[in-house]
Amino acid sequence: MSASKKGDLTSSEKELFEVITAGNVQEASRLLGCKDVRVNCLDEYGMTPLMHAAYKGKADMCKLLLQHGADVNCNEHEHGYTALMFAGLSGKTDITWMMLDAGAETDVVNSVGRTAAQMAAFVGQHDCVTVINNFFSRARLDYYTKPQGLEKKPKLPPKLAGPLHKVIMSTNLNPVKMVMLVKENPLLAEVEALDQCRRVMELICEKCIKQQDMNEVLAMKMHYISCVLGKCASFLKDREDKLDGLIKSLLKGQDSDGFPVYQEKFIRECIRKFPYCDATLLQQLVRSIAPVEIGNDPTALSVLTQAITGQVGFMDAEFCTSCGEKGAEKRCSICKMVIYCDQTCQKMHWFTHKKVCKKLQEQREKQEAETAKRRMQQSKEDNKAVQEATDSMQELSVETNSEADLSDSAAETSNATAIEAANN
Repeated sequence: MSASKKGDLTSSEKELFEVITAGNVQEASRLLGCKDVRVNCLDEYGMTPLMHAAYKGKADMCKLLLQHGADVNCNEHEHGYTALMFAGLSGKTDITWMMLDAGAETDVVNSVGRTAAQMAAFVGQHDCVTVINNFFSRARLDYYTKPQGLEKKPKLPPKLAGPLHKVIMSTNLNPVKMVMLVKENPLLAEVEALDQCRRVMELICEKCIKQQDMNEVLAMKMHYISCVLGKCASFLKDREDKLDGLIKSLLKGQDSDGFPVYQEKFIRECIRKFPYCDATLLQQLVRSIAPVEIGNDPTALSVLTQAITGQVGFMDAEFCTSCGEKGAEKRCSICKMVIYCDQTCQKMHWFTHKKVCKKLQEQREKQEAETAKRRMQQSKEDNKAVQEATDSMQELSVETNSEADLSDSAAETSNATAIEAANN
């Protein structure tokens, strides 16, 4: 069929846009099989069916359209929007990831000069920003699973590509979570495998810095992951308890308030070891972290996470005290001050939390008592103010009535005088 022009739609293509809006995947599949339906047809605004599906948050519809050859990078929209931009605007992380996995370009800008990540950030869809900023295609990693040049074997065994890609794609940079990802995969939790993965991370880091379109953010993340993998390897070499010892070290808090000192020092050391000293991102991280005493906010983890993932609103969600996973809801039943994903994370953290749990409970109860006292005092002041206002209104009413009585008396006297004068 001929190339699509804006608004030049067949009756079946018009029906396709309506079906997408309704979310009828079965009917859309039937229409896409028709000869007079172009999967990349454009409506009057230059939007393709894929753009419509992405903007409306229809994941199944997006999957179907991509299977039928939808162009994920089409930018015929009147304002230069792409399907990835619409996915970011919709706030659907699964659709955003789907567009990226299909080859969506992240550096394309629209008519106002904004990328997909910037558009998502502009409307407050920070989870989509995180997905975009942390995306690393499996194809880029698979490059290292094949011998290059004169190499007799690849730098990365193919069996390690999947587990390593899962670590790379994680948006949770808490080192405890990353160690847990390593621990849960037997293929990865071996010294030789970790060393191979660490070297690949270093190569990707170097490539991100030296390529023409430098990507300092991705380079920093790859460097950080290489440091975590290296630390895992060293623990596996030296410790009988394998990675459990590393997790305990990262979670152990100081006796005064439970702050994880070792974790803070480890992350600061990872940042300090970034091999490209002239990188702007490194300098920004150092300026943000160096003046802060260990134990105070902002922590190195929060600064690093904001720089790499683009997450800004750390106060808008709850994070697990153990692994840092977003959306944790369960609290310690005693102090009710620390939050966990589940009982596994709570049990993992109890060895150090129990030292400060009672203290935190006392602090919470004291704060609640002070808050209740302030509220009671404020209530008394409010009641007093209301009473004073009521009394003032009553006094004003009495004075007004008195003035009215005097006025009526004067009027009666005047009328009597007038009547008497008339009679005379």
